[in-house]
Amino acid sequence: MLYQAYQMQSDLMSPLRLMAQHMAASLWFQKTEKTTVRTLAAACDVMSRLRLTHARPAYDITEAMVNGQPVPVTEVPVQQLPFGTLLHFRKEGLSAADADQPRVLLVAPLSGHFATLLRETARTLLQDHDVFITDWHNARDVSLSHGGFSLDDYIDYMMQFIATMGLGTHVVAVCQPCVAALAAAALMAEDDHPAQPRSLTLMAGPVDCRVNPTEVNRLATAKPIEWFEKNLVSHVPLPHVGFGRRVYPGFLQLTAFLNMNLDRHKQSFKQMYEQLLEGRTDEARTIQVFYDEYLAVNDLPAEFYLETVEKVFQTYDLAMGKLMYRGRLVNPAAIRRTALMTVEGERDDICAVGQTVAAQDLCPSIRPYLKTHHIQTGVGHYGVFSGRRWNQQIYPRVRDAIHASIA
Repeated sequence: MLYQAYQMQSDLMSPLRLMAQHMAASLWFQKTEKTTVRTLAAACDVMSRLRLTHARPAYDITEAMVNGQPVPVTEVPVQQLPFGTLLHFRKEGLSAADADQPRVLLVAPLSGHFATLLRETARTLLQDHDVFITDWHNARDVSLSHGGFSLDDYIDYMMQFIATMGLGTHVVAVCQPCVAALAAAALMAEDDHPAQPRSLTLMAGPVDCRVNPTEVNRLATAKPIEWFEKNLVSHVPLPHVGFGRRVYPGFLQLTAFLNMNLDRHKQSFKQMYEQLLEGRTDEARTIQVFYDEYLAVNDLPAEFYLETVEKVFQTYDLAMGKLMYRGRLVNPAAIRRTALMTVEGERDDICAVGQTVAAQDLCPSIRPYLKTHHIQTGVGHYGVFSGRRWNQQIYPRVRDAIHASIA
């Protein structure tokens, strides 16, 4: 009933938002300096953006800078599976010297937003790497005929994608998938898979949530897993392709994120309104672009969501040495040849300092010279993989660690 109520409310509000969008466009087109017109236009513009969308936004990565020169980029689906696609940002017209850049699989979280949340991460990595990304699909758009999608399936997808990319692949996992990425690397290492990752970079991920627990961690342990299933899992309503599928709705995850910093989000929309009113459209556009992405939500398959809450945030299976994959114990100590880098943000209030670096202790068989850790001062969760400090301070270290593992 929860999803149906949300869908009904969304359907009722849609005509009003559409009218506000058209009114804003019409009023801005007049290019008048009249205060009343500009006030109404700004108000309509902001109102039209107070909505959730459920389709993946565009990556808008059409070119990359390589050695200071722009090169065209084309999105190429390499492997399409029901719940996710291995997407390649293929650079065209590279010189012979640049054509053999290290292949990087950027593993995006499946946590309520689309992989486009890592747009800036991918764009930066493209400077020196051949970049692929896990482009997760919206579970409400996946037919029930494709079955469920569990944490084991997520690990399967990762291993399949790495195998498809082939020998010498480097994995960069951001936030939630750090646990699955480490598990995939461990399983491939134990099997002596020829395509086991050359390097593994874990950024701001919940490897061991017992360390320095955040409010997110406390919320996850405040209720038993049965409570999450009863209160937060819903069935996809008509008319969506995934009708009947059990999901954790993306709008619930977004609501939780918004409530963590509600005053800041209110201030952002107020600031957007004032900037539009004063004609500072470029500044307002920055906020608009952020919220167009932030308010695009992705439903999670219920199996994956519940297993992640329980095994990662409640019972800490990987950190405790008891994570099972299809009846098989995951053993990070099997990793020997994969270089490991962990990155944390000093002010991260989602995955606090200490939770990601825990991976270093779980991998005792990796030689010390293949291990790297970096704590970035002055950044929160999103600053680890986007923004000025990501570009200027974190990325150079990630790049150097990847390239050092090749030598």
